[in-house]
Amino acid sequence: MNQEKIVLHQYLRFWTEAKFLRVPLLLGLWLGMSGFSFSEADLSKLRVLYPQTGLSQDLAAVGNSLLRELPLAIASGDAPIIATKRQFIPSQAVLTAQTNTANLQRGEAIKINGRTFRGAWSRWREGDSWRIGVSDTVAMEVLGLELLDTDNPQEQGVRWFSPDVIYLPAKLLRPYRYLDVTEIGQQAGWSWQVEGDILMISSPPKQVQNLRQGVQGRGTRLVLDLNGPTTWQVSQAKDEAVIMLDGMANPELLKQYQQIAPLGIATSVATRVKPLISHLESGGGQVKLHLQIPEGSGMKVWTLSDRLIVDVSPDINISRNILWESGLRWRRDLISLGENRFPVTWLEVDLSSSNLTLKPIVSNAGTMEGTAPLMNTGRFWQASAAINGGFFNRDNQLPLGAIREGGRWLSSPILNRGAIAWNDSGNVKIGRLSITETVTTPTKTLPVLFHNSGYVQSGIARYSPEWGSSYTPLTDNEVIVTVENDVVTAQRPGGKVKEYQFTIPANGYLLTLRNNPSLGQDLTVGARVSLDSSTNPGDFAQYPNILGAGPVLLENGAVVVDAIGEQFSTAFNQQAASRSAIATTRDGKLIIAAIHNLPGKRGATLPQTAEIMQKLGAVNALNLDGGSSTSLYLGGQLIDRSPVTAARVHNGIGLFLKSPLFTD
Repeated sequence: MNQEKIVLHQYLRFWTEAKFLRVPLLLGLWLGMSGFSFSEADLSKLRVLYPQTGLSQDLAAVGNSLLRELPLAIASGDAPIIATKRQFIPSQAVLTAQTNTANLQRGEAIKINGRTFRGAWSRWREGDSWRIGVSDTVAMEVLGLELLDTDNPQEQGVRWFSPDVIYLPAKLLRPYRYLDVTEIGQQAGWSWQVEGDILMISSPPKQVQNLRQGVQGRGTRLVLDLNGPTTWQVSQAKDEAVIMLDGMANPELLKQYQQIAPLGIATSVATRVKPLISHLESGGGQVKLHLQIPEGSGMKVWTLSDRLIVDVSPDINISRNILWESGLRWRRDLISLGENRFPVTWLEVDLSSSNLTLKPIVSNAGTMEGTAPLMNTGRFWQASAAINGGFFNRDNQLPLGAIREGGRWLSSPILNRGAIAWNDSGNVKIGRLSITETVTTPTKTLPVLFHNSGYVQSGIARYSPEWGSSYTPLTDNEVIVTVENDVVTAQRPGGKVKEYQFTIPANGYLLTLRNNPSLGQDLTVGARVSLDSSTNPGDFAQYPNILGAGPVLLENGAVVVDAIGEQFSTAFNQQAASRSAIATTRDGKLIIAAIHNLPGKRGATLPQTAEIMQKLGAVNALNLDGGSSTSLYLGGQLIDRSPVTAARVHNGIGLFLKSPLFTD
C-alpha cells in the first residue's frame, strides 16, 4: 500500500488493542458505514488537523476528545481533518465530502444571487477549462431542471425553459451523481465563483411579466410569462405551496394584484376558476408566489420557452424511471389497488452489483440517543441513497428494535418482530427475529432481556460501548452492575430516571437490573461472569447487518401481515398512513420504497402496503417505520416528499457506492 495515500476498500475493522479501543466512535462509524478500510499501520499514520489554527495531533493521542470538540470546531469553521500526507478525509466530510485536488473541487453549499442552499456541487478541469456540476437532485430541486427518463447513467436528459430535450453529461463521484450544467449556465448568462465550500452563482435578473390562469382538464393551470430562464424552487405542504423564482415582478403586475380582483383571475361566473395565488411578493431579487392548493389536488411545476407552468389537478402523476448508476434505478409512479391510487417512489438495487453496499445508519454518531432528518443523516454518512429504518421512542430518542452493523449489535431485536438481514455478497433474509442472551455467574444463569435498547421491561438489560460512552437510567431505582474483562467490578444504585450517568467500560459492559434488585445477589463484586447469545432463527447470526422494524409483509410472494402477532397495537394495525418498505425480488434485486397518499385521500393500510410491494415485483418484504417518518433519500435530497413535511428519525439503511472518491 502506498504510504503517502489512503487506499479505500470496503470496511473498517475495529481493533481491540488499547491504543485504538478509544478511537473516536465518530470516525470509526463514519469510515465503516461509508465503506472504507484501513490496516492498523495506516491508522498509525493518521493525524487530526485543525485547519484554521494549524494545530495537529496523532489520531491515537486524541481519543474521545475529538467527539467533545467536534461541535464547537464545526461551529467555528475549524472542523478537524483526519489526514495522511497527501489526501484527507474531513470529519466534517460527514457534511461536505470535500476531496479537493488540483483538478477537482467539491462542496455542499450553493449560493444563487445571495441565497444559500444545501446541495452538492463539483468543479473539475477538462483541458484548459473548468466544468461545473451539481448533483442531479439539486439540479431538480434548486435549479428547476426537469429530469427525464434515461437508461444511461452517464447522460441525463432534462428540460429547462425549452421544448427541446437538453442532454447533460453525468459524472459519478461518490456519493453523488453530478450533472454538467456548464453550457446551460453560460446560455442563461450565469457567472461562477468558488469561495471555500460554496459555489457562488450570479445570474442576470429576470422579470415575471404576466400571470395567467385557466382551466386545464379537471384542474387549473397557472402560467408565468418571463423574459428569460431563471432558477426556481418549490416548497409544498398539505394544502399550500410557495414557488420562489430568482428575479422580480413587473411593477404593474404587483399593482394589479393588490386590487380586489387581481389580474382578472377572481372566480369567474363562466369558468368557476378559483384563483390559486393567495399572495404575491417581489423584492430582494426574488419573486414568491403563495398558492392555495384545493383539497384532493396535486401540483406539478414545469417549464417551456420563457414560461413557468403550474398545473394543479386531482390527476397529477409525476412518473420517473432513471438509471442513476449501474445497479441502481430511481422509479416513481402511481400504483392502483382497485379504486385507490398511491404515489410510490422507489429504488431498485441490483444486489449482484460489486459497486454497491448497504449499511445501517444512525442519526447521532457516538451514541444511540438522538434523531435527525434523514436528509441530514444521509449527508452525514455520505450515503448515495437511504431510507428511514426501524422504530424509536420519540420522547427519549432511543431505538426500539434491531440494529446490527458489521457484526456489532448497536441495538437488539424486541418482541420477535420482523427484520431484514444482509451481507456484502448480496444475500438477504427477511423474517421475524428474536435474540436469547444469558449471563452466567458462579451461582446462576440469568436471562438478559435486551441489549442496547430503549425498550424497557422488568429484568436485566445490557449496555455495551456501541450504545455510547455512558448510560443514563431509563427507570427509577435501577441497579447498575459494571463488568470489565468478564469480572463484576462495581454495583451501584441508579437513582431516579436521568439523574446519573454511568460510564460504559471499553473492555466490558453494564448490566442494569430493573424492578428486581434481588438479581444483584448473583452479581456481586469480584464474581466472574460469561455471556452467551443466539438468534432465533439461528441463521440470522450469519448476517453482519440487520435492521428490525415490522411487521413482515410478504413471504415467498404471499401476504403474511400479522401486526398483532408481532405485538403491535390494534390502532397501529388498523392505521392508514404513509409507508416505508424494503423487499427482495425473484431476480435478485432489492426494492426500497416510500408510499404516500394522493391529496385528500387515505394512506395505505398494512395489507395494502403488502399488495403494493407485490405490484413492484417483491416476493419477500418488510414494513419499516412510516407516517411522518417515511423518507427516501437520493443524491443529497429527499425524493419522495418535501423535507419540510418529514419528521426526524433515529436510523435508516444507507446505500453506498464504491466508485472513485478521489480524482487526481
